[in-house]
Amino acid sequence: MPVNLQPPVAAELRPIAGVRIGVAEAGIRKAARKDLTVFLLDEGTSVAGVFTQNRFCAAPVQISRAHLAGGLPIRALLVNTGNANAGTGADGMVRAHATCIALARLLDIAPAQVLPFSTGVIMEPLPHERLIAALPAALADAAPDHWARAAEGIMTTDTVPKAFSTQLRLGAATVSVTGISKGAGMIRPNMATMLGFLATDACIAPALLPQIAHALAEASFNRITIDGDTSTNDSFIVLATHKAQHAPITSLESAEGQALFAALREVAQKLAQAIVRDGEGATKFITVRVEGGRDAEECRKVAYAIAHSPLVKTAFYASDPNLGRILAAVGYAGIADLDQGGIDLYLDDVHVAQQGGRHPDYREEDGQRVMQQSEITVRVRLGRGTAAETVWTCDLSHEYVSINADYRS
Repeated sequence: MPVNLQPPVAAELRPIAGVRIGVAEAGIRKAARKDLTVFLLDEGTSVAGVFTQNRFCAAPVQISRAHLAGGLPIRALLVNTGNANAGTGADGMVRAHATCIALARLLDIAPAQVLPFSTGVIMEPLPHERLIAALPAALADAAPDHWARAAEGIMTTDTVPKAFSTQLRLGAATVSVTGISKGAGMIRPNMATMLGFLATDACIAPALLPQIAHALAEASFNRITIDGDTSTNDSFIVLATHKAQHAPITSLESAEGQALFAALREVAQKLAQAIVRDGEGATKFITVRVEGGRDAEECRKVAYAIAHSPLVKTAFYASDPNLGRILAAVGYAGIADLDQGGIDLYLDDVHVAQQGGRHPDYREEDGQRVMQQSEITVRVRLGRGTAAETVWTCDLSHEYVSINADYRS
């Protein structure tokens, strides 16, 4: 069961003018399952992306990067689940290209105007013939209000579709932001086994969109971890259709730019946190906040040392306040001149450690009370400066092992 995460309500997801979405059943891995999703973008839509930093990246990642860099306007996104088309060599590239060619012919556009995305099992040939055969059904299904269907259509081991929307006013215009994501395992920054698609009808200078996409990824999908593994297919796409009637955003420093970025970040963070809440076998959602660092980088080191630690994560699963494990993680995070005498540790409102030692008022029953909650905040103060960083993670349970042991069966 996901941690305090409900399925999206389709009627609450705002359509984005200039985007239509179609979903079909291609039988890529399992019959009678939505596994093919097509995004159709109006002419003039701007698109930017951030991709996995895993050097063993999948064929669709390589092709999407190349198509984005090629300069032609992107007019369609093609997403399949059930097969990652990763670890498939030159044959995987040929199959991914074939799907782009097939969709491009149906839309009368160039293949380089299609971005392909895949998620699922690695090192198995993509059954691209099934995917291509289902494209007409996906196109026939295309509609502006199919965000909830798309959220379901990109799932793998997810137990809940993930989709969020918000709106804001820019001048006299109402601007909409809607996004979907998928992911539940192999989740680690840079990025995770995740796909994320975030769209807005805002008018954004096309040259600004890559900067926005990277900043959003840093504030959301690059702040989550479930198991410390970085996958092969991770992709986060941001698109702007320019349909809202307001003056174009040319800088994130303006009041309008800041307001728009805040709305985009809100949805991106909800999507990222939803991945953690639906982490494979997760029973607890954990916020790790590290404060008082000399810079953001050392705060992130400490936060991820805590969030990646199997000992810490299993202690949370057991509701066992074995909190020395957290202090140990702080110590091995890689800050060579760290003074343990300056470290304070909190679990929610409970002050556990003070100046590197057990707080005199700390009682184990207080720690256990917090550990039994479904949502927990770990706060570490380093006493070295003013920098702070936050990451989100979950516990590690027996169910995680079972899910991943049986994933291909």
